[in-house]
Amino acid sequence: MVFDQKAFNIRNMTYVIRTAIESDANELSQVRLQVDGETENLDREKGEAYIDEVGFQQIISNDTENERNLFLVAEVDGRIVGFSRCEGHGLKRFSHKVEFGVCVLKEYWGYGIGKRLLEKSVQWADVNDIKKITLNVLETNVKAIELYRNYGFEVEGLLKKDKILSDGQFYNTILMGRFKD
Repeated sequence: MVFDQKAFNIRNMTYVIRTAIESDANELSQVRLQVDGETENLDREKGEAYIDEVGFQQIISNDTENERNLFLVAEVDGRIVGFSRCEGHGLKRFSHKVEFGVCVLKEYWGYGIGKRLLEKSVQWADVNDIKKITLNVLETNVKAIELYRNYGFEVEGLLKKDKILSDGQFYNTILMGRFKD
């Protein structure tokens, strides 16, 4: 699905939110790899489940053709600094919902980039008659949980001892969803 480009200016930094295009694939591969090494809030450690340029080209192509998918990127000075995806389901019984995921390079945290990617994804879902958006978030990611709640998400469940982080401890994953009547 294609989304119109939108620019934002926060604390003297301008960034653009736009639909991913196939020529972004190599840079997206690099950004994902870097983000995975900068935070434990995501599912992967650096290098795990690596997606190369060809893999990202395929994802972008599929998302562009599928009206139930949305792939957005955030750019600062022509450099991709974050991205988000909404992925729908092919099964009819799940056709009313999409799953949301987002990541932003640590250097760009605090500029509202993740918030804007979420906001644009929620607006897209509402316009396209998608009734439910789901996501998973690590229990210690308090800022993200608060952000999701501000956009109408609520806790739907808890996966106990779902992840082992670098400290060797187990952590829970919170399942959240936003349902629009």
